[in-house]
Amino acid sequence: MIVVTGAAGFIGSCLVSELNRNGYSDLVLVDEFRTETKFPNLEGKEFVEKIDRDDFLKWLEGNGKRVSVLFHIGARTDTAEQDWDLFTRLNVSYTQKIWDLCSHHDIALCYASSAATYGDGSLGFADNPEIIPQLQPLNPYGKSKQVVDEWILKQEVHPSKWVGFKFFNVYGPNEYHKGRMASVIFHAFPQVRDKGLLRLFRSHKEQYEDGKQLRDFIYVRDLIEVLLEWMKENRTNGIYNLGTGQARTFLDLGLSVFRAMDKSPEIEFFDIPADIREAYQYFTEADMSGFRKAGYVHQFRSLEEGTEEYVNSFLILGKYL
Repeated sequence: MIVVTGAAGFIGSCLVSELNRNGYSDLVLVDEFRTETKFPNLEGKEFVEKIDRDDFLKWLEGNGKRVSVLFHIGARTDTAEQDWDLFTRLNVSYTQKIWDLCSHHDIALCYASSAATYGDGSLGFADNPEIIPQLQPLNPYGKSKQVVDEWILKQEVHPSKWVGFKFFNVYGPNEYHKGRMASVIFHAFPQVRDKGLLRLFRSHKEQYEDGKQLRDFIYVRDLIEVLLEWMKENRTNGIYNLGTGQARTFLDLGLSVFRAMDKSPEIEFFDIPADIREAYQYFTEADMSGFRKAGYVHQFRSLEEGTEEYVNSFLILGKYL
């Protein structure tokens, strides 16, 4: 039996879809299932049980021997949220309890960390465990992921098979419900479709031109394929980056959307909202050396390839994965 937390969300529902496609239907899905905008993410998916997030830890305590693999994708991911107590409850304590139960029942555990742990990038982006305790995230969300990573590296008791992946900037199908936190490609699509115009954040740092902020954008299907590789193969336990290893500008991203929609580019810039300006990352690029050293062989789609598929196979058609 395989458990997926955050199963009704963006990445979690894509994972459920790919597990089904690979022949796995003995799935237990965990989430807060009351958000109606998430309902379409699970339509047509095969699974045996849905468990509310608040009931899951008790369920796992009593049913852990039936579980072989647990993908802990669920988390509070709003980078503008400032309620630290909320992050402590939903991201830190919840993950720590899952770790303890997976260790007790020896359940293979994959959990989601984040590139937000790297903060302003002044210490680089190497997935080196010696660097992790020195990182300074820029917002409470990143801090919550950082606290978990540091705590896990100190644990002497652990599942025989485990991994933490620092997700970089993920985009792709099934993020219709995410609103403000959806990817830039998702927000770009209706602008280009309806007005032939794309608005991007202006730079507020002299060393970066407008639109030349850089991120490591990873297509969700690549990310999911790595998770399945981890599940099926023997890989070295640890905390690793999960990006493409190549930073691209937001201008690159915007142009890829225009190209995918066969439209001439027209871009204007606006100020980054004040509530996220100080915590805004201007550069992220996953150092994938640790990932490769651990045995991972996946080759990633380019930004242009991922955008082309996302726009034409999903967004234009209003389809889900």
